[in-house]
Amino acid sequence: MRTKKVAVMGLAVTLAMILSFVESQVPAFVAVPGVKMGLANIAVVFVLYKLGWREAALISLLRVFLVSLLFGNFASLFYSLAGAVLSLAGMIALKKTGLFSEIAVSVSGGVLHNVGQIAMACLLLQTDVLRYYLPFLVLSGILAGIVIGLLAGVLIKRIRLEA
Repeated sequence: MRTKKVAVMGLAVTLAMILSFVESQVPAFVAVPGVKMGLANIAVVFVLYKLGWREAALISLLRVFLVSLLFGNFASLFYSLAGAVLSLAGMIALKKTGLFSEIAVSVSGGVLHNVGQIAMACLLLQTDVLRYYLPFLVLSGILAGIVIGLLAGVLIKRIRLEA
């Protein structure tokens, strides 16, 4: 790997971790538990567009493991991992088509992250009652995905990584 690429990836992981921590310290703006903006995905979407899907997957998975280790617990690792893997798969697939904007790719990531977390919760808790919570999380995933996509889009356009 080139030195510049390693440095950018290190900064992206650091930024994602800081944004995750900051977001965990801010009280929720809505009465629905578990709703978050997903600010760390700014770094993931940026890396997806600037460096590639493998690098974005590495950034996302490193962030999930490190944030769970430092600020979460064992259960949070499973929920975050399920959300991150499904989110990444959807974002990578949509980006590869070349038909969707950064905003649409980010929205798919936000929605699929919530779907992955609900699926994991249903599996771990052995109940499907949580599926009724999904419409609220889908709506929050759409709204957060739009914001994250807009912010990541600005970074993608303004930050050049050429040698």
